[in-house]
Amino acid sequence: MCGICGEVVFRNDQADVSRVRRMADAMEARGPDGMGVTQRGRVAFGHRRLKIIDLSDRGAQPMTDPALGLSLVFNGCIYNYQELRAELSAKGHVFFSTSDTEVILKAWKEWGEDCFSRFHGMFAVAIHEHDSGRVHLARDRFGIKPLYYSESDGKLAFASSLPALLAGGSIDKSIDRVALHHYMSWHAVVPAPRTILNGVRKLPAATLRTIEADGSTRDLTYWEPGFEKSAEDLARSAEEWRDMVLEGLRKAVRRRMVADVPVGVLLSGGVDSSLIVGLLAEEGQKDLATFSIGFEEAHGEKGDEFQYSDLIAEHYGTNHHQIFIPSSELQKNLPGAISAMAEPMVSYDNIGFYLLSREVSRHIKVVQSGQGADEVFAGYHWYPKLTGSNHPVQDYASAFFDRTQAQMREAVSPDYQCDRDESLAFVEAHFARPGAEDPVDKALRLDTNVMLVDDPVKRVDSHSMAWGLEARVPFLDHELVELAGRIPARFKLAQDGKGVLKDAARQVVPSAVIDRPKGYFPVPALKYIQGDYLDMVRDTLSSQAARERGLFNNDYLEKLYADPTKYITPLRGSELWQVALLEMWLQTQEV
Repeated sequence: MCGICGEVVFRNDQADVSRVRRMADAMEARGPDGMGVTQRGRVAFGHRRLKIIDLSDRGAQPMTDPALGLSLVFNGCIYNYQELRAELSAKGHVFFSTSDTEVILKAWKEWGEDCFSRFHGMFAVAIHEHDSGRVHLARDRFGIKPLYYSESDGKLAFASSLPALLAGGSIDKSIDRVALHHYMSWHAVVPAPRTILNGVRKLPAATLRTIEADGSTRDLTYWEPGFEKSAEDLARSAEEWRDMVLEGLRKAVRRRMVADVPVGVLLSGGVDSSLIVGLLAEEGQKDLATFSIGFEEAHGEKGDEFQYSDLIAEHYGTNHHQIFIPSSELQKNLPGAISAMAEPMVSYDNIGFYLLSREVSRHIKVVQSGQGADEVFAGYHWYPKLTGSNHPVQDYASAFFDRTQAQMREAVSPDYQCDRDESLAFVEAHFARPGAEDPVDKALRLDTNVMLVDDPVKRVDSHSMAWGLEARVPFLDHELVELAGRIPARFKLAQDGKGVLKDAARQVVPSAVIDRPKGYFPVPALKYIQGDYLDMVRDTLSSQAARERGLFNNDYLEKLYADPTKYITPLRGSELWQVALLEMWLQTQEV
């Protein structure tokens, strides 16, 4: 787990090593254990290292294999690298390290673009072929590892974070109006390739981009989720699906224990993270480190779920760490959490994961986390509403979107308006794709491959890596997701959502954490903005930078100031916090 960056020049000039070094310096937190920058003519790579596999200097990056004529920078982890290494060794490849990084180099030489379909893991990779001059950029199936890029003046720059690209310089910082529409209506989800800035784009998940020496490109989507169901699948019983899901998850959790350092668990007390702990206990893990976080209550809303996380920790005898954050510390650390965001992200989980990761990183370097289960196994409240829907696009939008097009025009100033409802159009186009006929499956496909990538997964990566902590997500094991896609929706929607997963969990964990109201990461102070938080928000939105940018209509802001607790979105978010967060992020990035 690391940070990668680089520059590729499409003419005879040399790559700018100082620019790459600035980008690498900006990602020090992602890789505090080492740094490397190399240049080969018009291509320069940079790397920040977090030592997880092969702790020796032989695993350092950028990694070059002169015999193969390849250089590489890599962020992530290939969980099946040992099996692939054995297969490659049998084919005659000789290894100089025990790293998964070198396995990627050899795998590219042996299998070319087919190698990415062989990887079980999370990754963002850049490979330079010395002889041809080609550069290949690739991202894992669910975009767990980020990869941002910018193209201008005959050059391409890339980095693991958007702020790192900005640190490198030469970036167009103007606001992308379509991305703003997505941010404001789709709960801050901005689908690839867009970001909030016109000058920065991101490589889509499951994509390999080949960049020729002249700058021309070719994209390959090497994996897509399937939701087709065979006659055999349709005939399976709930018990069969339960057992298949449990076995698939066992394998996913086991894979993510691969490391040369200890691996812990972020334990919220919900069924997802509790099941991970239970399965690791089954695997014989002793003294497993688990971590939970809670906040002060506000507006009568509780700010922690310690009763459930404590139950699991006691049941399995974990080495548990309960972290409580008072309101004063929450506000003090908000600027750091916002600055750490790869893109502006509105969910309250951000500050929670930021502070939780800070504490966890003092103990270990790697954790497993429960993100993805709701999107893969239909745990959210909008999925049942789509059962048999005759208008799935509208039904999805009414349950998920923060604003209608009319409300968008009320909120956003005319200079930043779009001519049409861009977010609704995106959903409509995605739902129209073949391969998912059931309206519920259409939503699950969209959420797993778009919303999940650019909300929960991005959130966890940004804030765990802000403290040099690697977070692994077993529910996004691609074989498990493929299995889930085959399960008829009724088995997933049962028991108020995630029915088949809950049935699997009953074989492992206490029922008290399963038969409970659905929880979430509560941070009440950011939902019910009052007192010092309201003052902070006002100051941000009335600052000179905000006034000059002029993103939002003043009448709309005054309405929110007058009664912040009244304007809560369908996903239980504060409208005022959403607009303030965007402006705060832009200011922290000096946009």
